[in-house]
Amino acid sequence: MARALYIHWPFCLAKCPYCDFNSHVRERVDAQIWRRALLADLRYEAAFAGGERLASIFFGGGTPSLMPPSLVADLLDEAERLWGFAAGIEITLEANPSSVETARFRDLASAGVNRVSLGVQALDDTALRFLGRLHDAKEALAALAVAQASFDRVSFDLIYARPGQDEASWRTELDRALSFGTGHLSLYQLTIEPGTRFATDVRRGAFAPLDDDAAADLFALTRDMTADAGLPAYEISNHARPGEESRHNLTYWRYEDYAGVGPGAHGRRGGMATVRHRKPENWLAAIERGGSGLQEERHLPAADQASEALLMGLRLTEGIDLPRLSARFGYRTGTLIDPDALTRLTALGLVWQRGGRIGVADAGMAVLDAVLADLVADELVAA
Repeated sequence: MARALYIHWPFCLAKCPYCDFNSHVRERVDAQIWRRALLADLRYEAAFAGGERLASIFFGGGTPSLMPPSLVADLLDEAERLWGFAAGIEITLEANPSSVETARFRDLASAGVNRVSLGVQALDDTALRFLGRLHDAKEALAALAVAQASFDRVSFDLIYARPGQDEASWRTELDRALSFGTGHLSLYQLTIEPGTRFATDVRRGAFAPLDDDAAADLFALTRDMTADAGLPAYEISNHARPGEESRHNLTYWRYEDYAGVGPGAHGRRGGMATVRHRKPENWLAAIERGGSGLQEERHLPAADQASEALLMGLRLTEGIDLPRLSARFGYRTGTLIDPDALTRLTALGLVWQRGGRIGVADAGMAVLDAVLADLVADELVAA
């Protein structure tokens, strides 16, 4: 059962250009109300735990670094009481590099957080303005310095393949990012999601996304530079010094169980998918009614679980153990993957095979969506 816990804090202080869900912008919240509700949601999920100790906890969502450190401490104390903590547990908190949040870092570390994921997003002020961020590069680097002094492990993210970005400018920016010596970097290509401000801007002709060939060149450059710096890719967009991979995110990609609490949180446990109410007021009302913020709890058919496990696992450099997955979900070995596509893609150098393991090669990662659409079988055959 679940060895990972995700705690979703829904509130932001500013609107974000990446999503259309800005009703959670709040100047202040009642910490005591949220303390009681989050603890109740936590206890509800703990009742389904299978006796394993937690190996990771992740505070994510809106702006979790604005949670009162005392609330973070209370949640961690209760999680340890309910589940127990594995030795060396990873406790991550997402943070934006604003001075308001940075001022809380040392208190959050004292509360028990030992890893921070910092939303730097660019090291260039013009790019940050384009991305709609409230911080500038100087503020981001100041926050990074405080984070490195406060937490055992630090990761930060950058967004590349921005409109008009060329190899020389990205090489300079990435080289600077690598110079700070963090053990983990998340490097995402800019994507235009429907319903966002960016999608509207593209439709109106305000900017044109970088073309696919140029983006592929930047992807290859990113892989080469991070590998040379000792932070090879372990997932399509994530790079780490060996041993500093995000244990929590590996839980998702390896399709292991995790408990999700807080507004909008998703979870997986025992073949069940759980979804919490997204709107904070609805989530609080559900807590009052039934002791949890659950909106939906449904059994996932084995075919859905197998497909999800394939789509997640093939994002990883380590790939998947095909016989193990087949046995886990009750499908004949070899029927999860289209054998003709596997042969063809392997010959093209897009996919690799090593015994029972298969994975997507670097060349295939650059066109991952197309590879997965071809590789994953349309119909699964039960054993």
